[in-house]
Amino acid sequence: MKLNEIRDNPGARKSRMRVGRGIGSGKGKTAGRGQKGQKSRSGVAIKGFEGGQMPLHMRLPKRGFNNPFGKDFAEVNLGMIQNLVDAGALDAKAVIDHAALKAAGVARGGKDGVRLLGKGEFTAKLSFKVEGVSKGALAAVEKAGGSVELPADKPSEHEKKTARREVNKATKAAMIAAK
Repeated sequence: MKLNEIRDNPGARKSRMRVGRGIGSGKGKTAGRGQKGQKSRSGVAIKGFEGGQMPLHMRLPKRGFNNPFGKDFAEVNLGMIQNLVDAGALDAKAVIDHAALKAAGVARGGKDGVRLLGKGEFTAKLSFKVEGVSKGALAAVEKAGGSVELPADKPSEHEKKTARREVNKATKAAMIAAK
């Protein structure tokens, strides 16, 4: 077999039916759309319409909401990390962060970082650099002689606004005193 002899199997690629191209084609005139009605016209989208009956997506009960400000953390249990250290998949001397856990295959997803959870046995002395940690996980890591480094807290919008207000008050007071 040569490169110029490579072919698809017969019938593997079927060309599309060109509709509305004369009665001899078998799909002429109405082009398979039938006679009249909304669905025979162009520009029709009746998704979820059930002929006036209450559509399914409106009949079903709704619950909860999607938090637009919710954080997406990859949740990793200490028991899994201990297994990886025992297996030699994680370097116990290096700082364990999101990249290291992702490379080891335990931190899937988590666009906002990693959150440590305290499920499982943990005995390794490790230092972590993560975005979140539960109380139980923090206690277990510190009991084993390890450490957890968390990012510095950013001020909330309310705190920022209050600080701006204080600066504006001070500036106004200084301007009044200067006059």
